[in-house]
Amino acid sequence: MQKTYSGSCHCGAVRFECELDLAQGTNRCNCSFCRKNRFWMALAKVDAFRLLAGGEALVDYQHTAPGRTEPFLHLLFCGRCGVRAFSRGGFLPALGAAFYAVSLACLDDVSVEELVSSPIRYFNGQADDWATPLEGETRHL
Repeated sequence: MQKTYSGSCHCGAVRFECELDLAQGTNRCNCSFCRKNRFWMALAKVDAFRLLAGGEALVDYQHTAPGRTEPFLHLLFCGRCGVRAFSRGGFLPALGAAFYAVSLACLDDVSVEELVSSPIRYFNGQADDWATPLEGETRHL
């Protein structure tokens, strides 16, 4: 069931809200950026995400995947506290739209029960393959 969540960075400068259905699944990725940040995310279409405050505090690290000429991901983080509460991505065929990848750790009003009951999909971002589920060991993600 779709639910509106509020979220923020550590210092509170960046605040947002988004509609997510955590029962439909969450995501982990094996690309070096997500792996090194242990980024656990849920995807929201652009029209289901609202930045409420802190646009001026965001720093945009852009990632261009191998074989692409334009940045596919805008890995946004708070320039004050350094927390990446969400990223903005281009068109993702599996979702059928551009998206925001919201950090579940930055949702201020999500319950532990919602988190532990959310299924996790593992993406092979390391190979820029978002359509094929990652097989093999995933405990490190």
